[in-house]
Amino acid sequence: MKVWIDQKYCTGDNLCEELCPAIFTQLDDGLSYVKQDGAVLDKPGGKLSMAAVGAEHEDGVREAADQCAGECIFIEE
Repeated sequence: MKVWIDQKYCTGDNLCEELCPAIFTQLDDGLSYVKQDGAVLDKPGGKLSMAAVGAEHEDGVREAADQCAGECIFIEE
């Protein structure tokens, strides 16, 4: 599984980080980004900053995508 966030639709409510902090984080710009191996993938962000998700985090990523108010979390299987 891979995941990315479309920052132009991010509402900044940070629910994704609360649900799965190993994969999501919010930066000083108020938007959420994905992380891979602890590194924030914010350059350039969006689909070009897609993170691989370990099996242990798949449920959290799916829950974050389902509950995202901005519908900006995209999962690719």
